[in-house]
Amino acid sequence: MKITLRQIEVFAAIARLENVSRAATQLNMSQSAASTALLELERHFDCPLFDRIGKSLRLNGSGRGLLPQAEDMLARAHEVESYLAGGRLAPVAVGATLTIGNYLATLVVVDYLQKNPGSRVDLSVCNTQQVIERLRRFELDIGLIEGEASDADLIFEPWIDDELVVFCAPSHPLAKAGAARSAVLAVQKWIVREPGSGTRALFDRAMRTIGVDAEVSLQLEHTEAIKRAVESGFGLGCLSRLSLREALRRGSLVEIKTPELALGRRFQFVRQRQRHLGTATRLFMAECRLLTGNAGDTSELVLPFIP
Repeated sequence: MKITLRQIEVFAAIARLENVSRAATQLNMSQSAASTALLELERHFDCPLFDRIGKSLRLNGSGRGLLPQAEDMLARAHEVESYLAGGRLAPVAVGATLTIGNYLATLVVVDYLQKNPGSRVDLSVCNTQQVIERLRRFELDIGLIEGEASDADLIFEPWIDDELVVFCAPSHPLAKAGAARSAVLAVQKWIVREPGSGTRALFDRAMRTIGVDAEVSLQLEHTEAIKRAVESGFGLGCLSRLSLREALRRGSLVEIKTPELALGRRFQFVRQRQRHLGTATRLFMAECRLLTGNAGDTSELVLPFIP
C-alpha cells in the first residue's frame, strides 16, 4: 500500500482544523511530523490537496473529494482497533439540539454506557444549525435534531413527534383565558430561542402563517432561562412540551391554547451520507429508539423526573 493510515489521519485533521499546528496537537505529534506526513502524501501522488494561503490551508477540489473517503477509512479503522482491543465499542460523537440534549439525550447516554461498559460518548449540545455544520465537517457521528433541515450530503431519519407550546406565568392576564387567537398573540411581548435553533424557526414560520409579526423582546439560548423569564410575568414563551412537562404540572407555568398555530414537529436522526455507520453509532441510535419505545409523541413518554 502506498499510503498509511497516519497520513490519512493527518490529512483529515488538517482538513477539519485548517491548521497544521492545531492538527498536530490534536494528534499528539510534532508540527514538523504532521507537515511531513501531509507533504509525503501529496508528493507521492503529485496531487496537492490544499491551497496554501499564507499560513492557512484550505481544501482544494481534490482534498474535498478525498475527505469523505478518508473519514470513512478512519471510522472503519477505529472499529478494527476496538475489535482487536477486546471488543470495546468505538467512541460515539453525538450532537444534540438543546431540547433533546437537555431532556432526552443524557438519559440515552447513561443507558448506553451502562449496557456497554468501557465505551465512550462525546455529547455536544447546541442548536440545529450548529449540529448540521458539524456533521458537514465530519466532526460528529450522529446528530439528534428538533429543527427542520435539508442537505444532499446528509441522511435524515424520523425519530419521534413533538410539539411547541405557548405558555405564560400564572399571574399573566392570558393565564385565566387559557387560549388566544392571532389578534391577541400579535400584541404580546415574546421571550424566545435564538435564530438558528429549530424551535425558533418553527415559531417564526407558524406566526408568519397566521400573519403575525411577533414582538420579540428577549431571545435566549437556553430553555431554562426562557422559562425563568416567563415565570416573572414579563411575556409569553414558546418551547417544546417536553421541556415544560414539570413546570406545567407544578403550575409555575400555564399553557395557552393556540388553535390557529401549527406547532407540530418531529425529532430526527441526521448523519453524513458518506460516512461509515459504525457499530457503536447503530447501537446508540437503537438505544434512542428504545427510550422512546411505542410513544407516538413526546407527550406520551414515560421518563424519570425531569426538573
